[in-house]
Amino acid sequence: MRIDIVTKEFPPEIYGGAGVHVAELSRVLAREVDLRVHAFGAARAQDYHGARVSSYATPDGLAGANAAVQTLGVDLQIVPDVAGADLVHSHTWYANMAGHLASLLHGIPHVLSAHSLEPLRPWKAEQLGGGYALSSWVEKTAYEAAAAIIAVSDGMRQDILRCYPQVDPARVKVVHNGIDVSRWQRDEDDDAVTSLGIDPSRPSVVWVGRVTRQKGVPYLLQAAALLPPEVQLVLCAGAADTPELGAQVNDLIAGLRSQRDGVVVIERMLPRAELIQVLSHATVFACPSIYEPLGIVNLEAMACGAAVVASATGGIPEVVEHGVTGLLVPLDQVGDGTGTPLDPDRFVRDFADALISVVTDPSRARTMGEKGRARAQEHFSWDSIAAATLDVYRSVL
Repeated sequence: MRIDIVTKEFPPEIYGGAGVHVAELSRVLAREVDLRVHAFGAARAQDYHGARVSSYATPDGLAGANAAVQTLGVDLQIVPDVAGADLVHSHTWYANMAGHLASLLHGIPHVLSAHSLEPLRPWKAEQLGGGYALSSWVEKTAYEAAAAIIAVSDGMRQDILRCYPQVDPARVKVVHNGIDVSRWQRDEDDDAVTSLGIDPSRPSVVWVGRVTRQKGVPYLLQAAALLPPEVQLVLCAGAADTPELGAQVNDLIAGLRSQRDGVVVIERMLPRAELIQVLSHATVFACPSIYEPLGIVNLEAMACGAAVVASATGGIPEVVEHGVTGLLVPLDQVGDGTGTPLDPDRFVRDFADALISVVTDPSRARTMGEKGRARAQEHFSWDSIAAATLDVYRSVL
């Protein structure tokens, strides 16, 4: 069986959970099938754990075009190269049109994995302008035509059926994201954390991610102002989606630093070894997201033995077990698709209270972290996820 995967992110160009998912899934699937990966970006190694990899840059003629148009230009380059596949599997809207058109052209099933939904990320219009309408059309078209849709959580499945009522519920299957616990293991050394400016002797709250509205960073920064003075806040932050959001977050950080010390900002995505050490030394990992289909970063933190405090939204409650591996903070949201808390001040206070209850009790935090590691190991292995994905493939062939 030949399976062709289409993805925007693939090693070494990974910046989010979807990229981690594709990389890990590909590594395991290549043992079972003839796997070809078609990835956006610069030329990269053509073999990845047995998968054959092809890379596609933005066409020269589209260099100045809207980002959504550039995406479609890459998609069109990929379509003819899918010839000969038994099935095409796309990840995120960036790759959905390549999968959809390849399905039509080559007469093969198209399976897509839903890592997020455009209707639930309306702030993307800030980045893409009219390109957001284009990305939304791409996603809707692909979802309604796909032979099967893989949702990374039951919460995501419900969102899909709500956003796209024309989709047959029988075609939407739940296969969780996963974690390779052999690669993500607790590291008690402190050379990396100290070089990053983190004091390993002080309790810490750690956040990792891109600065995008869905990640809820402004709420965390407001909650951090309420933490005890001895607690460090460590932000491992990727680039902001927009200059406006970046400015808002930077202003909040400056305000926080004027009130307290121990605010550590790492403005780059860390290599895995360094990130593992940061997570291993976290007293609490914070996930204040207002939209999170699953939250693979929570699994990474759990695998490193960190307790997790997270908003109870999307697929997060399927990962974090309240009172056992961490705490879930209730989040009542506006129903306009933005994910905005109905009462932002209450969410900030509740999130701060949850952080304080764990970060000030190191023994409880350590126990939660140990149980989180066990949960990640028992329920989210990539071998079981790859097997479930193969079952979805077989169901449409």
